[in-house]
Amino acid sequence: MKIGVVSLGCDKNRVDTEKMLARLLEGGHEFCSDESQADVIIINTCAFTLDAKNESIDEILRAVEEKKERGAKVIVTGCLPQRYGKELSDSLPEVDGFFGTADYDALKVEIDNIAGGERRSVICGEDKYTVKREITTPYHYAYLKIADGCDNHCTYCAIPKIRGRYRSYKEDDLLNEAQELYDQGVKELILIAQDVTRYGIDIYGKPQLLKLLDLLTKIDFKWIRLLYLEPEVVSDELINYIKQNPKVANYMDIPFQHVDSSVLKRMGRHTDEKMTKELAEKVLSSGIALRSSFITGFPGEGESEFEKLYDFINNYKIDYAGFFAYSREEGTPADKLDGHLNERVKELRRKKLYKIQTAVMKEKAAAKMGQTLTVLAEGIDYDRQMFYGRSQFQAPGIDTLIYFTSEGLVNAGDFYEVEILSSDGIDLIGRAK
Repeated sequence: MKIGVVSLGCDKNRVDTEKMLARLLEGGHEFCSDESQADVIIINTCAFTLDAKNESIDEILRAVEEKKERGAKVIVTGCLPQRYGKELSDSLPEVDGFFGTADYDALKVEIDNIAGGERRSVICGEDKYTVKREITTPYHYAYLKIADGCDNHCTYCAIPKIRGRYRSYKEDDLLNEAQELYDQGVKELILIAQDVTRYGIDIYGKPQLLKLLDLLTKIDFKWIRLLYLEPEVVSDELINYIKQNPKVANYMDIPFQHVDSSVLKRMGRHTDEKMTKELAEKVLSSGIALRSSFITGFPGEGESEFEKLYDFINNYKIDYAGFFAYSREEGTPADKLDGHLNERVKELRRKKLYKIQTAVMKEKAAAKMGQTLTVLAEGIDYDRQMFYGRSQFQAPGIDTLIYFTSEGLVNAGDFYEVEILSSDGIDLIGRAK
């Protein structure tokens, strides 16, 4: 059968989609980029926030219209059915199948039955680990999901309810998967999990991230990048390791979420204002690029708490930051807190933070004039008539870009030394040497 797939949400979900695709290919199916030609449309959903749920529902309803027009089967997988189960199945009778976040083995078995007219719902989480994937990123980088689930239980977050307890994957399995990715041409390996820093604690009794990195750096990746490091577990040892290991990108994604101690306590975070500021100073002073995320408008966030966050963004000058208006999620402890703010206030605060962060990023871009950076080329911007790529200080899809010219041939996926000559807002402009 011809199958069209839509993957929504984070890059952890992307890895799930890639492993689902590999399973279906093993079953003899083929994929098509044009959904109008697909016999089956699969939507791998996200249910992390209200916006993510709405996007998932919109995609499902769009696929249902395809079904009405030409009879294509519609299957919904991932976080949305995992979280809402029978409720979702009852409310969307037009959908032919529902599968949870770890039910892709079952999907491989059941898809022929669904194509034959049967309706299936499997939400039990019994997938076996597999290294096989159908890569959906550009060939030169890929994500390696080293764990699933989360034990942090932040009061605003539904991930433990959706994904379950924290579960690290075994070292040998991850090394085999990483080797396969390298053999396929991957040059930048990006480690992801809901909490990368605690890798191994459930299997080995203590975090084993540094040991895993030692093993992964024996494979000849140019860069290994770390995303989603929980601040209370980021040690001086980890910072020094990143700084000293030439194969690990000088980049840390640490979701602080806020800086005010009282807000952090209500969030169920394990840090406070002092710890947050000290960690930001350590990372930035080491020369490591720092990305973080922050929630505005959390219940009980008054003007004084927000001003602390605003001053932190203005004064500490984090390299990159994402800002999100608090999303009220049913079934989470934060949903029951007093002091919920209206959507307008939350959005105004988010925009105010974004504005000051943009000014910080412009300032940092201007400070890079005259530097020479190693750049991973990714493509051509035909409007600019320039190539573009990223340095080790920039993650794909979420950070800024480096645009550059070259007198010679530039191949996507190759590395070039680029002299930075100017900036265009938050992006850099340079010339390959």
